[in-house]
Amino acid sequence: MAELRWRKSTRSSQTSCVEAAVLPEVTLVRDSKAPAAGHFAVSAVRWRSFLSRVKAGRFDR
Repeated sequence: MAELRWRKSTRSSQTSCVEAAVLPEVTLVRDSKAPAAGHFAVSAVRWRSFLSRVKAGRFDR
């Protein structure tokens, strides 16, 4: 497998950092402060659904 390209969320702060590596079938998500702790995988369909909900403000407080 090629080296993963991890991208940090533009909404991350100093204490809440999330990175994602987008692949054709899945997106990998990890805590950027502890990358060696591992990651979890989300299907491409679910990742796009999650992002559209975030952009729509569904998780805003």
